[in-house]
Amino acid sequence: MKLIVRLLLNLFTRSFLIRTSLLFKPFFDIFFKGTKFTDPINNKSYSYFFPYGYNKLRKNALCPGTFSLERHRLLWLYLKRETSFFMPDNKVLHFAPEQCFYKYFKTFFKNYITTDLNSPIVDVQADICNLPFENNSFDFILCNHVLEHVYNDDKAMNELYRILKKNGTAIIQVPINIKKDKTHDGRDISDHKIRNEFFGQYDHLRMYGLDYFNKLKNIGFGVKNEDYLSIISKDEKDKYSLYNAGTIPVCIKV
Repeated sequence: MKLIVRLLLNLFTRSFLIRTSLLFKPFFDIFFKGTKFTDPINNKSYSYFFPYGYNKLRKNALCPGTFSLERHRLLWLYLKRETSFFMPDNKVLHFAPEQCFYKYFKTFFKNYITTDLNSPIVDVQADICNLPFENNSFDFILCNHVLEHVYNDDKAMNELYRILKKNGTAIIQVPINIKKDKTHDGRDISDHKIRNEFFGQYDHLRMYGLDYFNKLKNIGFGVKNEDYLSIISKDEKDKYSLYNAGTIPVCIKV
């Protein structure tokens, strides 16, 4: 199974995998039904979570019924328990919408807009560095694991700040090496093998360091790096398989 997952991730484009996975999801949801793990997003239990990762595969990472990863399940718990996100009247902008969230959010929110440069399922195809939205438009923005793909990430951060309402919240997760103070930027590296070696994925342009949070603050955001995993009980970490979920950068427009 590990070999198959690694092969699929490295051979096919993200858009192709999204389209193909939609065909298999109903089958996986039934075939892997069980009691070992639970996905809080759909509140269903499974006998098995798939391994996942472009280089180093993580055990029990991908839910077969929703295709959620550890960070998605942790974010769901955080938004549900700690924020006012789940209010139907909130105006929400979601970049590169994850399958595990998309269907639920689309029916729950009265004004939910999805956007991406290439995704086949979004409402608005747009460049994050030049967004077609008015200033101060959104109560919440979800932009997770997008900026590492963007050549001019500073301009993208400024755009996110521009379109967020005052006191609005943006969740802007990226891959971070917490052992490094500075971001390793390789936006001009075109060799996929070198990108994979340096940044952990062939289509990543950088690996962020701890200076990422200062970059957000310099744009104007109030930033809290929410270590929500640290307050989750061991029972829930096991139940939801959250051990590699990371932290949640919560950005407020002040």
